[in-house]
Amino acid sequence: MVEKIRLEDRECPLSATLGLVGEWWTLLILHDAFDGYTRFDQFQENLGISPSLLTSRLKRLVAQGLLERRQYQAHPPRYEYVLTELGRSLRPVLVVLAGWGNARLAPDQRSMVLVDADTGAEAEPVVVDRATGRRIDGSDFVFTAGPAASRPFRDRYAGRPQPANPVRRKVRSGSSTPARPAHRRDRG
Repeated sequence: MVEKIRLEDRECPLSATLGLVGEWWTLLILHDAFDGYTRFDQFQENLGISPSLLTSRLKRLVAQGLLERRQYQAHPPRYEYVLTELGRSLRPVLVVLAGWGNARLAPDQRSMVLVDADTGAEAEPVVVDRATGRRIDGSDFVFTAGPAASRPFRDRYAGRPQPANPVRRKVRSGSSTPARPAHRRDRG
């Protein structure tokens, strides 16, 4: 796959993330994985993607540590693709993207909605600061240069507040096996 990130954007977490998961099929494969799909034929049948394109996307997701390839049958050899902890950490991003898309549609035009698993009540996904619980989509939260910022990044964010208490995040690669769903053709 051709790298789409400009050299000067490699330190930007948004550019780096989009370089990894910003491709259409990659996000749809991850969406299916969040729904419990693990097998090549499940992804292919649901997405209608060519085998060669699916193979390349799955290999990339495995190489980047978002999926783990596990053998589930020896004769003939068969493999499944299971979300790692790193892969599972992307679920909120996809949930918010889907919510953003649904917010632009009339309720009767939505093909997929996020609901509370116990009550069925529709949820409105928003992103909040873990420490304060405040929504971060307003002007009271801004990006600023981090400790590893290059000179261009420091210049771009000059005059903005410096991080007072850096958040330390550690996402390890690990996995668990989700339940396997029945095949479906709905694409939300």
